Amino acid sequence: MRVIITAGGTGGHIYPALAILDKIKEMEPDSEFIYIGTHNRMEKDIVPNRGIKYIPLEIYGLSTSLKLMGRNIKNIGLINKALKKCIQIMQEFKPDVVIGVGGYVTYPVIKAAHKCGIMTFVHEQNGIPGKANIALHRSVTQYWLSFKSSLEYFKNYPAIVLGNPCSEAAIQAKKISKTNYGLSKNKKAVLIFSGSLGSTAMNDSLLQYLKMLDKANYEVLYITGKSSYEAFMENKLPKCVHVVPYIDNLCGLMKDMDVIVSRAGASSMAEITALGVPCILIPSPYVANNHQYYNALAIVENDAGVMIQQKDLTPELLKENIENILEDDELAKKYSKNLKAMCEESPATAIYKNIKEHMKK
Repeated sequence: MRVIITAGGTGGHIYPALAILDKIKEMEPDSEFIYIGTHNRMEKDIVPNRGIKYIPLEIYGLSTSLKLMGRNIKNIGLINKALKKCIQIMQEFKPDVVIGVGGYVTYPVIKAAHKCGIMTFVHEQNGIPGKANIALHRSVTQYWLSFKSSLEYFKNYPAIVLGNPCSEAAIQAKKISKTNYGLSKNKKAVLIFSGSLGSTAMNDSLLQYLKMLDKANYEVLYITGKSSYEAFMENKLPKCVHVVPYIDNLCGLMKDMDVIVSRAGASSMAEITALGVPCILIPSPYVANNHQYYNALAIVENDAGVMIQQKDLTPELLKENIENILEDDELAKKYSKNLKAMCEESPATAIYKNIKEHMKK
């Protein structure tokens, strides 16, 4: 199979794209791939490092602010330029399918594929769909959704709920011992992370919580994000707190944790539900359509975890909720069971099968 896949901006888009790519490679080892992403976001480093052919586009998102209309005019020109470049790529590579997995970079790629008569698929990770994904509806052969609740936004479009492919990748990930990061084998452990780009606001709020742990009988591993690590390490922290800037195989480490505290990005939600690790979610209020809030709300409504909105976050509230789960085995078991019940079975495999069904047609 010859595949072009596109996704960009954050790990929430990039890692599901790579999970789909890995599944296709597993099922059809002779497949050929091109990954199209932005020229200046994190995928430009992650994807080539995996030995995947990478083509960058200079493209930026459009803003609704009147102050940025001048920039939007420039960006529209870049989108048109990207569209022409993508059409050329389609004509030269002749892919069987083109897959978009989120971020504004997907727009010209899917548009170009449709203009060239190539079958297109778009995966939506969040409960509330991104604007680019909806705007592409005339160019999409099939939408793949992560949440059943998203179907209401796709009533008039070809859409099917298959889950997030990161969940299958999480289950298959090799377990990593927390002792690799200096934690004790015999103490319960809390993993805290704020997303692939880090979060200054979340780091500042959680710092005060970490300073309260001098007498804690559990340990914390805190992933700051690369951009925040140096500044964060200037603080004096209790011995039970371990800090790292980034972990590549996070899913493997999650398997050895008792509680996870994180943002509510789509990929993190997929991994947490698949692994069934009790969680406390602090959704980012700065994302489009407030979609992290609705991701976290789905967890709460299924009695599978706790949500603390950032405006309500205090060190005391976070400490109370973490220790409630650590000290109540029945509560932890209930959350774990309900999380796993939310997870679609083998999403990456289901996505691969859906592609093959469409190719047969």
